Amino acid sequence: MSEDKMDLYLQQGMYGPFETKPDERHLFLGSLRERVVLALTKGQVLRSKPYKEVEHELKNSHNVTLLINGELQYQSYSPYIQMANRYGVPFKIVSDLQFHTPLGIVIAADIAVNRELIYIQDDIYNRSVLKS
Repeated sequence: MSEDKMDLYLQQGMYGPFETKPDERHLFLGSLRERVVLALTKGQVLRSKPYKEVEHELKNSHNVTLLINGELQYQSYSPYIQMANRYGVPFKIVSDLQFHTPLGIVIAADIAVNRELIYIQDDIYNRSVLKS
């Protein structure tokens, strides 16, 4: 075994498997930008009424997963879990205390979809972006 391969093997043993685009994965709750169908900021998830766009994507998209930021309170994202259950979409609550993201919910596909517009741009989104 070459020295480079041995070093890679030791690095993965100590720190876990090599991960492509770690910053992008932290931002999109473990997914990559190219797989994101729709994303909401934390502030948008806290809105009293769930977004119809989320329901539309959960209902009409195939092979997607609803990723939820574990920093949020359950009552803020429970309507989205109910939607996911209604349409048979799996969901994951992502809790990574090392990394913080402004996103609250991400709908991610199993494969790259490369959507140009993944954010719902409203007043809440604009306040979140301006604050960052």
